[in-house]
Amino acid sequence: MIAVEGLSIRQGEFALDGVTFTVPTGVYAVLMGQTGSGKTTLLEAIAGLRRPTAGRILLAGHDVTQFPPAIRNVGYVPQDAVLFKTMTVWENIAFALNVRKTQHSEVESRVRELAELLGLSGLLERRAVGLSGGEAQRVALGRAIAFRPAVLLLDEPLNAVDEDTRDRIVELLRGVRTEHKMTVLHITHSNAEAELLGERILRFDAGRVTVREER
Repeated sequence: MIAVEGLSIRQGEFALDGVTFTVPTGVYAVLMGQTGSGKTTLLEAIAGLRRPTAGRILLAGHDVTQFPPAIRNVGYVPQDAVLFKTMTVWENIAFALNVRKTQHSEVESRVRELAELLGLSGLLERRAVGLSGGEAQRVALGRAIAFRPAVLLLDEPLNAVDEDTRDRIVELLRGVRTEHKMTVLHITHSNAEAELLGERILRFDAGRVTVREER
């Protein structure tokens, strides 16, 4: 479960005040709203990358507001699939596992499993530069889910991919969420994307999150 309670964030002239909403455990939620409304800022706060000035963030019933990102059990795919360019595709996918000092044999098995699932097996030894938009998004997704997080945060994950790749990643997201029983919060501007993936569609407007649709 994701629970945001009265969350406020201030940075210069930008401010979020008293944002409250929940995403039940195992639900794929899509968050929509105008550009500049603070959706990315909200996702960064849940991931632990931005410190709130007030309010609480609870994950699986635990208050993680002051926790660093590494111990929140959250996978995060930022906009534009920011990768570690000096690393190979293999090293990018393995990153969170290595940080957690996972045994080498388990890292090996997990990276190969995800590479096959994401269609990246032929790219594992390649540096993470010069990849297509779809390839980069798939690497970023693999890196985010490699350690089997309880919560997955996606910021416009289909924004920079062509139509065929978009369809493939939609199916991958459905499969990954079902297989790993993750709670997902996915930001998009696309109504079609929201309808394809969202079990709970949320609208972020004027600092308030409301449920637009639930299925």
